[in-house]
Amino acid sequence: MEVKVKVWIEDENNNLIFGHGKTEVLEYIDKTGSISKASQEIGMNYKKAWSHIKILEEFIADDLVLVKQGRGEDSGAKLTSKAKELISLYKTLNNDVKAYSEKRFKELFLKDFSINIKG
Repeated sequence: MEVKVKVWIEDENNNLIFGHGKTEVLEYIDKTGSISKASQEIGMNYKKAWSHIKILEEFIADDLVLVKQGRGEDSGAKLTSKAKELISLYKTLNNDVKAYSEKRFKELFLKDFSINIKG
């Protein structure tokens, strides 16, 4: 038995701003250098991937992905330092929440019910 948690960030109107999906889009853009390739890698259409980026950029009022058109060596998509910082902060928050929930789950459920877990 194990506890599962999902972490995402919403605005004051409960609109999803940032979470696993947007993090994954940004990470694959960084990995592939292309929004199109990133969206293919994660099984998302290009328009949705671009929408994820724009929603996030609008909310934080800063560029996250720089796109240079063309076929030269420096063409493609690159993450800004702000995007990389956002990914890092989200992963830290996500890991902290997971670690706390696992610890608390063990304290509350496994102690009282004497259930053994693997690992």
